[in-house]
Amino acid sequence: MSDKLKIGISIGDVNGIGLEVIIKTLMDNRILEYFTPVVYGNTKVASFHRKALGINDFSFHVINSPEQAHHKRPNIINCWPEEVKISLGEENEIGGKYAFLSLKHAVDDLIAGKIDALVTAPINKHNIQRSEFEFPGHTEYLQSRTNSENVLMFMISEDLRIGVVTGHIPVKDIAPSIHVEAIVSKLSLMNASLKRDFWIQKPKIAVLGLNPHAGDHGLIGSEDEQLIVPAIEQAKSAGIFCFGPYPADGFFASDAYVKFDAVLAMYHDQGLIPFKHIASRSGVNFTAGLPVVRTSPDHGTGYDIAGKNLASETSFREAIFSAIHIVKRRKEQAELSSNPLVTKRLTRDRD
Repeated sequence: MSDKLKIGISIGDVNGIGLEVIIKTLMDNRILEYFTPVVYGNTKVASFHRKALGINDFSFHVINSPEQAHHKRPNIINCWPEEVKISLGEENEIGGKYAFLSLKHAVDDLIAGKIDALVTAPINKHNIQRSEFEFPGHTEYLQSRTNSENVLMFMISEDLRIGVVTGHIPVKDIAPSIHVEAIVSKLSLMNASLKRDFWIQKPKIAVLGLNPHAGDHGLIGSEDEQLIVPAIEQAKSAGIFCFGPYPADGFFASDAYVKFDAVLAMYHDQGLIPFKHIASRSGVNFTAGLPVVRTSPDHGTGYDIAGKNLASETSFREAIFSAIHIVKRRKEQAELSSNPLVTKRLTRDRD
């Protein structure tokens, strides 16, 4: 059992649905056959949520470090000693403070190699802001903590994988942020991730246009012809199998996405609105380009349903299994690459 992966879990905003989906996921003991969970939070906070949900037959095994994790129990590390006032469904400073403490402890252990992957429950991007977290979200924080040059917000599900060129930025800043280098960089990251993390030998990638009707030959904006088309050609010359730009509305309405291994959208809502509809609450947010593995469910803090036993754990469970699959694929690929088969050219024997 000691060779099971240890999956770290940060609890997100203590006033949201993070602990609800965590507890619901880990209540099914069958899931412990696949990994060892290490939750970064606080036992009293977890007990508050458990009681609010009316769950009596569940408990965490308390540990001080991942090395002490029980392989047949859900484990929890107390990341703070003090009492916390929980206000379910309320956005406040307390929710952000303890979401950050949970995340920081988990990322510290992830970088140190004490856990094999991290699954993050939802944070509130506003109340978590502080001197140690001046980022739009998890993706940028992890990029900074791991000193990664570039990362990709990669939404994945059984039916669709979609990444974005620009992430959490205002709409007014989208067009100025679209340039050839940015598109090619994200295509390169996506292509590499599809090969390394999903074992797709020759990925086929669709690229969406920026403007309505992909600019309609320049009638509705010039970015598609002047920036996106050259970026696609440059990526093709580098060996990336990509096509486009496709008008986003018709692309999804006609189910054209099923013909591709992944899709690159130009901005957040262009990609995430169709993704969340198609994934139907089972989608996963994966941060490609990191030296470590991090996934999360594709939903937010759910303040409106916090504590009401209405949150679905489906996306969170999928995030855990996605993390497990990606870690295992990376390990297998590293093993294969470190000991490649020696080949020799065969020649025709001559009498």
